[in-house]
Amino acid sequence: MPGIADRRARGLLLLVLLGIVAAAGLSWLQAQTAQRVREHEARLLLERLREVLPPPERFDNQPALDRLLLTDPRLGSERALPVYRVRRNGRPVAAVLTVVASGYVDEIRLLVGIDAGGQLIGVRAIRHRETPGLGDGIDARRSDWIRQFAGHGAGAGLALRRDGGDIDQLSGATITSRAVVKAVRAALAVFAERRAELFASTAGSDGLESPP
Repeated sequence: MPGIADRRARGLLLLVLLGIVAAAGLSWLQAQTAQRVREHEARLLLERLREVLPPPERFDNQPALDRLLLTDPRLGSERALPVYRVRRNGRPVAAVLTVVASGYVDEIRLLVGIDAGGQLIGVRAIRHRETPGLGDGIDARRSDWIRQFAGHGAGAGLALRRDGGDIDQLSGATITSRAVVKAVRAALAVFAERRAELFASTAGSDGLESPP
């Protein structure tokens, strides 16, 4: 009959094997979850990108693939952020810049569509953690607030009404509202100053992905 030492050794081995199996299962589950999150963010990005592009008849390229990474601290990040170019017959039609705003709770990532003349096509939030029922009104799925940016340029009107502009603020979310306005103004300024550079570069080879 096996002795006590043998039984203990087998018990320890079994525990080790169970631990290995559990760790492998957890690692697999985390990998699957991370993959689903990445796929969800990629789908959301593509949906929001379509909402800030000109009408399809105005361009003939694939903006999601005509992409470069731009580094400019005015966009709210020290890291390079994606810019999607819109062209027709090779000529600039618009660009969609990614910009980061400092929200009330955390960072807010936005897509800012700007036509070749420097007017806003639209703005959409693609990532945020703002307060439910208040700041989360920046999400176009929850309210129409963010749609009012369309058609604005970089003039005095691009400010909250309480700051002398034409933009209504989100009720109870002044900080969030101001943060978005500031980020959009920054995107317009960067586009105006670096427009030639943006469109001179060739398309990146990495295609569409979530902003870093």
